[in-house]
Amino acid sequence: MEASSSSPSSSSSVTVATGDRFRLHDRLELLEFADKYVVKSFESPNRGFSISREDGDIQPLDGADVDPPVRPYRTSTIYGVAGTIRLVAVSALQRGTEIFHFRRSKNLVHDTPFQLSYSSADNAVLQLGSLQKRDEAYFMNLLRIVESTPGLYYSYDTDITLNLQRRCKLTDGWMAKPIWKQADPRFVWNRNLLEDLIEAKCYHVGTRMWRRGANLQGDTANSIETEQLLETEGFRSSFLQFRGSVPLLWEQIVDLSYKPRLRIIDNEQTPKVVERHFLDLSQRYGDVVAVDLTDKHGDEGLLSAAYANEMKTLPSVRYCSFDFHHFCSNSNFDKLQILYDQVSEDFEKQGYFLVDDADGEILEEQKGIIRSNCIDCLDRTNVTQSFLAQKSLTIQLRRVGVLGPDESFTNFNKEYGKFRTLWAEQGDEISLGYAGTHALKGDLVRYGKQTLGGMIKDGMSALSRYYLNNFQDGDALDLISGRYSVSRQSPSPFRLNGFESLSSELPQYLPVASALLIGGLTVTSFTLQQAGRNAQQYLSTVLWAGVTAGVMAAVKANGRQFCSRPRLCGLL
Repeated sequence: MEASSSSPSSSSSVTVATGDRFRLHDRLELLEFADKYVVKSFESPNRGFSISREDGDIQPLDGADVDPPVRPYRTSTIYGVAGTIRLVAVSALQRGTEIFHFRRSKNLVHDTPFQLSYSSADNAVLQLGSLQKRDEAYFMNLLRIVESTPGLYYSYDTDITLNLQRRCKLTDGWMAKPIWKQADPRFVWNRNLLEDLIEAKCYHVGTRMWRRGANLQGDTANSIETEQLLETEGFRSSFLQFRGSVPLLWEQIVDLSYKPRLRIIDNEQTPKVVERHFLDLSQRYGDVVAVDLTDKHGDEGLLSAAYANEMKTLPSVRYCSFDFHHFCSNSNFDKLQILYDQVSEDFEKQGYFLVDDADGEILEEQKGIIRSNCIDCLDRTNVTQSFLAQKSLTIQLRRVGVLGPDESFTNFNKEYGKFRTLWAEQGDEISLGYAGTHALKGDLVRYGKQTLGGMIKDGMSALSRYYLNNFQDGDALDLISGRYSVSRQSPSPFRLNGFESLSSELPQYLPVASALLIGGLTVTSFTLQQAGRNAQQYLSTVLWAGVTAGVMAAVKANGRQFCSRPRLCGLL
């Protein structure tokens, strides 16, 4: 049994294939020359391509590439090519290209610790102006961030952008297409990197605070299709769930506060945005039940109410509101049964996918999907989806005869423990990609209750999220996905978005402001103890208290300016 998740920012793709037509090669040779890269198959050395280091041109191998007259200065064994991306260090004849290549793993699904090979000529960088050099350094840093991003997968054997039901129903004509044409483009994280080889299209990807809600096309932030796969003797089954941000136009701009205010964007397009989003889901999955796990008070309550109001115009989609924090307070995980009771009829009607491996006969098809969301679509959503997944798993195991009609999967402690661990780990993977930390409430998934160690871990993750939200700008995904394309002829994104103004310098002064605050509080406390002794000490206390209050007021009033923010693309 395994659970896999696919999303534009944390997903899987079959990497570039070279060699025989539409065949993937899992072992390639990279030859680095002064003027080009050559990538070719060990199995078929005359198959592959070259990339010019002068102009980034990609060409099939010719005779000189197969049997080069000069020796390469470096030869490497690689296991796939994710693609190319152009940066600033280019001119009419000199364009920089990045090549990503993966290290091999023995697992079917591979995490991607990959490396960068930089291909622009040295004098290209020397010809840049000071601002362009700064831009180039910033873009290179973003690519290094992508290097360490977890949750990007690929597989040689299975197209894991497609769920089992879709793969089993593909026609022979569709299967004859190249792998990249068979793949679901929503989940091919390196599709933009392959732009020189195939056409590309971008979706609403990005990190936690800087991608909220939906864009005008109805694509939502943190959209993830999660597939739970079960293999038993003679059968394979699949259960799909979907998560995505509340599909309205809204934002939550960081401002140094722990929980920034939500703002619903008043836009006449909102009804169409919601309609487009659910139309797409219905066309892909069938009947949709939208489960809203947000709070019913405060800013979340306003967002939830607006969501519920828009859903009244979509009678074909069932909307179910469940205040997770209210019902499941004090780690009362069992209260999710209340939610299940509300959706059980639709849930069981939607079903799951089941295929007989002996003859390939499709015995059951999943006819719809549960779409869950909280605010981040992380912690509360993880707990809820794992609960629904174990309900489906019990039904599937009864169907194939592994369990009796009155038995439950949860009664088998060893197997149920593995199931919980699996779901906790996939929740961490999604959270790392979107929020930069492990998921909160992981103990509820892993153990069914909150533990002291889990609370400490959640506290550390919450602090990490606070730092990342406020001081990491989230541009890396915009660059790698192609939402922003680098051009030497275009204005600097820093100048274009006003980052040459004072506001771009404020984050540099935050450590100074913090030191003044801490120092002011310390001196104020010390002088306060001495204030009763003489008037001078009293005046000193008042002075330092005033300085501290002034600094605190300035930081609070300019909270947004002290925070880093995406520089490459707008929020929508």
